[in-house]
Amino acid sequence: MINRSKQLTRRDALRAAAGAGAMVAGLPSRSVVASDLNSKYIDAHSHIWTRDIQRYPLREGVTLDDLDPPSFTAEELLSTAMPENVGRVVLIAHNPFYGWDNSYMTDAAEQHGGRFRVVGAVDDAPPHPDRAMKELLAKNVTGFRITPWEREHEHWLFNSSMQLMWKTAAETGQAICCLIDPRNLPEVERMCREHPDTKVVIDHFARIGADGKMRETDLKNLTALARHENTHVKLSAYYALGKKQAPYDDLVPMIKRMLDVFGPPRLMWASDSPYQLTGENTYHDSISLVRDRIDFLSEGDRDWLLRKTAEKVYFFDV
Repeated sequence: MINRSKQLTRRDALRAAAGAGAMVAGLPSRSVVASDLNSKYIDAHSHIWTRDIQRYPLREGVTLDDLDPPSFTAEELLSTAMPENVGRVVLIAHNPFYGWDNSYMTDAAEQHGGRFRVVGAVDDAPPHPDRAMKELLAKNVTGFRITPWEREHEHWLFNSSMQLMWKTAAETGQAICCLIDPRNLPEVERMCREHPDTKVVIDHFARIGADGKMRETDLKNLTALARHENTHVKLSAYYALGKKQAPYDDLVPMIKRMLDVFGPPRLMWASDSPYQLTGENTYHDSISLVRDRIDFLSEGDRDWLLRKTAEKVYFFDV
């Protein structure tokens, strides 16, 4: 999630709701055939939430009126993604609504066998976040989202608990997924140096272009992470970067630069739904940029960006 100021259009909401009803009835359960899923694309970044607050309470101070859109369940997500041949999705912790509670995502992963992996949230303040990380691995949590905005101080990365998280992730294979601004890139680079065996994923190009400007300094700081072989970048959240308008061709030079430096096996496409479904932005427009429009991508490149990289990082056996 980058910007919560926009809302789903009425057209998008009705389409998602109508599709969800049909998809719920037809979705395979845990008996999903692996070969069928393996042939489809992976959306490496989406959020979900439900209005069932009896089973899945919202964090303190948040009410149903704060949910925007009012609902985006696992079934609504699948009904949006599957028409574009997306069969698997990485679900991302949404701290503004659920705090450190991952239960709606982990339950969805359990119920829709094989379709979901989870990037969860774990409180790094206690002395032993490693215990929670290992317990959550058995619940399909193969990554953890971190961001400076939860701690709001300049040493958010450089404390003993966060160091323990990065060390533990190297042992478990779980990815550390960074929702950051460009100014945070140097400190993340320092952690990558200190923990070279930890898988790291940078969300949304580190939000380069969120203010409409692609600064050379920011791009250099992002590409500097390529020297660390376990670092990856999500090509995602087009609705919130650059001109913020489909078909997003203004983002192609930045994507090309990432390809040249990181290579396709360290890049992955993601939608950032439901926020991608705002205004005139659509799910189709998001995946179409990589799948259909960028002419310098080979079929092999597309396979990495749309499936294989996310599969490697998140869909390992737990």
